[in-house]
Amino acid sequence: MPGLVRGMARTAAVVGTATATRNAVNRRQAEKNVAAYSHAVQQQAPPPQQYAQPQYAPPPPTEYYEPPAQQDDMITQLERLGALKAQGLLTEEEFAAQKAKILGM
Repeated sequence: MPGLVRGMARTAAVVGTATATRNAVNRRQAEKNVAAYSHAVQQQAPPPQQYAQPQYAPPPPTEYYEPPAQQDDMITQLERLGALKAQGLLTEEEFAAQKAKILGM
């Protein structure tokens, strides 16, 4: 019987050591997982704003905007003016003065 008790004591010591080792490994692995998760959460971009107001571009400044009808009219006037100059009906000075008037200079 004394041999049986010694054998059981030795088995209990081995099992106890194995359990302590397994617990230490599990605890170390859990700490690594927590650290990796914390690092990943810190590196993650903030969540998108689901209900944020959309940003719209401001309208173009009115001083630079001309409706197409006025632009076409101006081009037509300049073409007519060029044709009159080409026919010799306008001098260079008259052409320049009328061109400046049309362009608003």
